[in-house]
Amino acid sequence: MTEQPAHDVPPRLRVGVVGTGRAGAVLGAALARAGHHVVAAYAVSEVSRLRAEALLPGVPLVTVPEVLADADLVLLTVPDDVLPGLVQGLADTGAVRAGQFLAHASGRFGYSVLDPATARGALPLALHPVMTFTGTSVDLQRLTGVPFGVTAPDPLRPAAEALVVEMGGDPVWVAEGHRVLYHAALAHGSNHLITLEAQVLDLLRAAGVEQPARLVAPLLSAALDNVLRYGDTALTGPVARGDAGTVAAHLAEISEVAPETRATYVALARATADRALANGMLRPDAAERLLDVLAGREEDR
Repeated sequence: MTEQPAHDVPPRLRVGVVGTGRAGAVLGAALARAGHHVVAAYAVSEVSRLRAEALLPGVPLVTVPEVLADADLVLLTVPDDVLPGLVQGLADTGAVRAGQFLAHASGRFGYSVLDPATARGALPLALHPVMTFTGTSVDLQRLTGVPFGVTAPDPLRPAAEALVVEMGGDPVWVAEGHRVLYHAALAHGSNHLITLEAQVLDLLRAAGVEQPARLVAPLLSAALDNVLRYGDTALTGPVARGDAGTVAAHLAEISEVAPETRATYVALARATADRALANGMLRPDAAERLLDVLAGREEDR
């Protein structure tokens, strides 16, 4: 391969995919759709092999060293905890070539996780799509306009952003030192939201509501839209109003019907009270009584 300048991504790259999980197969397919040539892939499980056959038809499934041997750009789409050891192993065995782009899709890591390979001349990129994947062709359409958290050495920033745009995404720059905080925010907002709303659906079923998702969908959609537009000022409900008696009644009922959900309610109510107090929506005296209720001191008052 003729070595390219660090800032110049060729119009056609030979792409290898190490890990054809839900994200890897889709990102490889997105690059193929953009005109790049996926030349090889590595799959561990039978499900991953089937996914590769569906999304990367005709691409040979080979060993990891063979993927790297034939690629200008390698996607390392493996679980976060596997990535550091994989990179170190590739560097130690000499599988990495100078001038070869190595990109991972981990939200947690920036480009420093690729340092062992960078020391051997690889060009490191962190390209994290901010979406959940099904591992099917549906994801290819969903990639359009999806933000990618992009982190790379400054000379490689244009190349990283160009690849994201080619996949249909919207590059959002994240500094190397803020990568873990960035990922924590996304996990807190997305994964924990799913847990929260699953608990909501359970409570509504316990209340005899036959189609709980239908009941709450408009409310949840409006709440999400409002907080994205207006931040804390979108707060409504008994905590923001200081209705300690209502909160006490909630806790008593939840403790009876779904005690495992009580801790979630208490933690989020406390956080809501803190934010409502800080922005002036909640009076200090009302906040004090609310906190007493949440601590179990006034539940039957």
